[in-house]
Amino acid sequence: MDKITIRSDRDTDYTFMYKGEETILKAGSIISIANGLNDVVLPTVAMKIMNNLIVIKEDVKKH
Repeated sequence: MDKITIRSDRDTDYTFMYKGEETILKAGSIISIANGLNDVVLPTVAMKIMNNLIVIKEDVKKH
């Protein structure tokens, strides 16, 4: 799979699993992962997916 980029639009850090280890995506930062999503586990969160870019959004507010 191609490289994937994950961008945070959040005000807080976002934690996900990469190759079985916790990885922290700092608020407002961007990371690229060379082997795509093969080794990535993203916890349920609001996100937008555009081609090879995943944008992590703020948590959805429950009413």
